[in-house]
Amino acid sequence: MQFEDEPLVPGDPLPIRPGHSSFGRFERVLRAGGFAVTAEIAPPDSANPAEVYERAALFDGYVDAMNATDGSGANCHMSSVGMCSLLCRRGYAMVMQVSARDRNRIAIQGDVLGAAAMGVASFLCLTGDGVDVGDHPQAKPVFDLDCMSMLSMIRRMRDESRFLSGRKLTEPPRVFIGAAANPFAPPLDYRPLRLAKKAAAGAQFVQTQYCFDIDAFGRYMAAVRDAGTHEKVFILAGAGPLASARSAEWIRSNVPGIHIPDAVIRRLKGAQNQQREGVNICIDMIHRIREIEGVRGVHIMAYRQEHRVAEIVERSGVLDGRRPWQPSVDWNSAAWDQGHAKAPGTPAGQPMDKAS
Repeated sequence: MQFEDEPLVPGDPLPIRPGHSSFGRFERVLRAGGFAVTAEIAPPDSANPAEVYERAALFDGYVDAMNATDGSGANCHMSSVGMCSLLCRRGYAMVMQVSARDRNRIAIQGDVLGAAAMGVASFLCLTGDGVDVGDHPQAKPVFDLDCMSMLSMIRRMRDESRFLSGRKLTEPPRVFIGAAANPFAPPLDYRPLRLAKKAAAGAQFVQTQYCFDIDAFGRYMAAVRDAGTHEKVFILAGAGPLASARSAEWIRSNVPGIHIPDAVIRRLKGAQNQQREGVNICIDMIHRIREIEGVRGVHIMAYRQEHRVAEIVERSGVLDGRRPWQPSVDWNSAAWDQGHAKAPGTPAGQPMDKAS
């Protein structure tokens, strides 16, 4: 994988260069050398599309792509493919999360083709939490595949135009494939090796678990650089605001793989407004994350604090003056159309994403 380091000029379109595997804006930002910003959009417990659009609007102009979660925590919500269908129609760049917990290989391959036809350009492959931790513990888990085998399967669909069965595809999905990474799950010395295995299986980008312990994350990234994995996969570090010291202590005790240092909890406890201090801590984290070699973006997870994302992005200066696409901007202007024809090979009916 070659990383392009040409500067990003605000307002300029980002072309699809040789080596791109999708038509997506998210991939173009990364390959053009930008520090990408993604965020998770919480799915509603509803069949009302207006609720989806209202949640997406909170991120307008602040993120390069939105992750549509797929039964996060083994809890039932609107499906990730349904969220992506609604938001792709409005031009948003989506990362569709796919959990192996709930589908076998037949269903996953069908979802990939259907989502790609709707304009989804990026997929995040997840093994998924066990059903016993969610709101339907009586559900029957599938786990036909895991993250590694799903990455390999989707890569084969894209690069070899074949289903896992070997049957030929008439048109492959042109997609950017990702995975999750947890730098803080023991054994710690295995984490960089597991990331390298995901890259070898087909991962092109990785979004990590929350990185509250920046020193530990720095050590993880040093091992990743020693292995050269940072040159093979785009790494986006996870960040997000904590609501209070009490919630931070609960997360640390009950959510596997999330390490919150004592210093962070003490800082929250000492604040007059703990929720405001949680935002300040998140911004400080992003500043430090940006200084770590090999990190190519930040993934903001602001559960029940999605309205804080705009402030976090603005105050952190993480976009360096860029303004990501938003629906209210007329990207179909004559200035865009002049000299920027539809990319060769763009499927009929699928508009090419505009610039970030």
